[in-house]
Amino acid sequence: MAKRITNKTLSENRKARHDYFVEEAMEAGIELVGTEVKSLRAGKANLKDSYAEIKDGEVFIRNMHVSHYEQGNIFNVDPMRDRKLLLHKEEIRRLVGLLKQSGFTLIPLSLYLKNGKVKVNLGVCRGKKNYDKRDALIEKAQKRDIERQMKERLR
Repeated sequence: MAKRITNKTLSENRKARHDYFVEEAMEAGIELVGTEVKSLRAGKANLKDSYAEIKDGEVFIRNMHVSHYEQGNIFNVDPMRDRKLLLHKEEIRRLVGLLKQSGFTLIPLSLYLKNGKVKVNLGVCRGKKNYDKRDALIEKAQKRDIERQMKERLR
């Protein structure tokens, strides 16, 4: 019997797609303690202002807020602590090469469960200018209008 892969999104960084062009995305594991996993499963994580950084050949996620687990008492850790991402050495070397290009940064796009393990969708992103953001909003509104008109004509 084949293993079934199940994905359940725990938290998403919606602001990332608005503020950045996502050039490439990759999956990474994340080093967590037990109470953090329980809190994540309850959906108590915030990726809004988080980013990833490579330090001494290891990748860390910073500014990710994971709320305290209510039944965790003394086992709870600092909600804003840096968390290590689990990647192969070749992947880290490749990321270092991509980040040396100007304007690129690592942004966590989402947290999800994959076969019972918490994974991070990590994006190699380039910042958008204000006019890029405006263009994206206008394009989104135009698509919405077209969809609405198509729906009305089908009636």
